[in-house]
Amino acid sequence: MLQHCARHQRTLPYTSRPSGKAERYNRILAEELLNARTFRSEQQRADALEDWNVHYDYHRFHTSAGDQSPAARLRTGVTNVMASYS
Repeated sequence: MLQHCARHQRTLPYTSRPSGKAERYNRILAEELLNARTFRSEQQRADALEDWNVHYDYHRFHTSAGDQSPAARLRTGVTNVMASYS
């Protein structure tokens, strides 16, 4: 099982770039996952979020990343993707 954990990162007050990235991620998360379906339990939602984060980081193309996934931009490559996601 892959673990995706958010980490707390402090930013300078009144700087829009870090806040904008977080707000954009939250908007995409809401549009593509949270508002797109109804969950029957918190566990079902947590499982769907874990799968969605793998999709977002490893398979979804980002225009801001030159139409690549964030993982594709890593110099070392992706080493922790389960076989079912290849």
